[in-house]
Amino acid sequence: MSSAQRSVCVYCGSRDGVSPQYGADARHFGAGIAARGWRLVYGAGDVGLMGHVARAAQDAGGETLGVIPTHLMNREVAKRDLSSLIITETMHERKKVMLMNADAAVVLPGGAGSLDEFFEVLTWAQLGLHQKPLIVVNTGGYWDPLTALIDHVITQGFADASLRGLCSVVPDSAAAIAALSRHFDA
Repeated sequence: MSSAQRSVCVYCGSRDGVSPQYGADARHFGAGIAARGWRLVYGAGDVGLMGHVARAAQDAGGETLGVIPTHLMNREVAKRDLSSLIITETMHERKKVMLMNADAAVVLPGGAGSLDEFFEVLTWAQLGLHQKPLIVVNTGGYWDPLTALIDHVITQGFADASLRGLCSVVPDSAAAIAALSRHFDA
């Protein structure tokens, strides 16, 4: 498999969050995927972690595909200098277009939107609708409560233990890039 043809969907916050570590890890991830010739697929925002990951990918010479619904064009300040920009009618269409244009999905720190995207992609994997890697980047332990929740859902009998295997949790963007490299080079 040629890594130069790969695309990575990134879900992350439209805010910076309280820790500077979140932005630093987002920038490292954007630069890292561009350095490997992978295309960034993301929510097209120019603010928060979305802006950090996109600018870092662009600064490193990477290709970028942004997908944004019309109602968020101003709120998330749609980045206009991307390699490609797709404007959708709905959030659901946005999520579908992002994943369909990617070979893997990565979740950096974020809020309700990132959680929505994560759980939809996780559910699609659980239902067998895709078999793409789903990687949660646990920068500074940000996603510890999420992984505890997933374990709770399993221990309480609302999901099979196989649910935990549908996503990988890694400590930082370097580990996420390494995991993607192993998958793409397999």
